[in-house]
Amino acid sequence: MQKFSDVLLTLDSADEVQRIELYHENGEPAGSIENKPGSQGSLKVYNHLYKMYGNITLDAAVEGLALYAEHTEDAENCPGKHPNVDRLIDVLENEEPLTVKIITH
Repeated sequence: MQKFSDVLLTLDSADEVQRIELYHENGEPAGSIENKPGSQGSLKVYNHLYKMYGNITLDAAVEGLALYAEHTEDAENCPGKHPNVDRLIDVLENEEPLTVKIITH
């Protein structure tokens, strides 16, 4: 299995992204990912998924969980420890895609 740190090296830079806002289909906020230490890996993953899929669709969630590598298994074993991974798991379990809004500098 590839490591998350190795996966990040294969993804495009997201330096221009200030934050990513996520919304449920009804328009309610589902969370946001800030461009700050501790969440920059998730920012890169979600930015990649946005570029590939337009939103966090079921297919995007499947790819995202693969990209998170070892963190996906950890998130499944320890719910709440990795909220950005948990969000992708929720998309699959509830079959409810998320809308993405990219906020740049």
